[in-house]
Amino acid sequence: MKKRRAGVDLKFTESERELLRRLAKNSVERELLGKPEEPLEIPERLRQPMGAFVCLKTKGELKGCIGYIKPILPLVDTIRQMSIQAAFHDPRFLPLNEGEWKDTEIEISVLTPMKKIEDVEEIEIGVHGLYIEKGGHSGLLLPQVAVENHWDRTEFLEYTCLKAGLPQHAWKSKDASIFTFSADVF
Repeated sequence: MKKRRAGVDLKFTESERELLRRLAKNSVERELLGKPEEPLEIPERLRQPMGAFVCLKTKGELKGCIGYIKPILPLVDTIRQMSIQAAFHDPRFLPLNEGEWKDTEIEISVLTPMKKIEDVEEIEIGVHGLYIEKGGHSGLLLPQVAVENHWDRTEFLEYTCLKAGLPQHAWKSKDASIFTFSADVF
């Protein structure tokens, strides 16, 4: 089993994690290769609404990463939909093609609820992801992004602002709202 790089353990069993990975893989292969969806027995816990992101990396490079930050749908449906969105509809990347698929890894991040913070000292690198809102702009970075890029707290805040289309120091503004959350990353 891969060592967890960032986030928290939401106590999913290894079989639940494997089931979510299979759902993601099946969803992409249904769209990409026309494969029929594999019938899977879904435990009740995975039918609960939860926010989640699906990230695809081809040869270690990000190929797509999309998700819901709030618990809009049952987790299994979020994983199915976000797998397809990450593979074919992330506007930052060309759609995944058959030649890339064999070299593509799936990473799933199941999110905890967001918490608005008043003091940036509450942010823990490797534990928290960030979501910043200001003036109609918003941006989110998952907990593992700061770890992978070796960012400190200030850099994490600045890059989240840039992701939102804001100036990098916008997080210091009184009208900026900063939220933390964590994720079980597998």
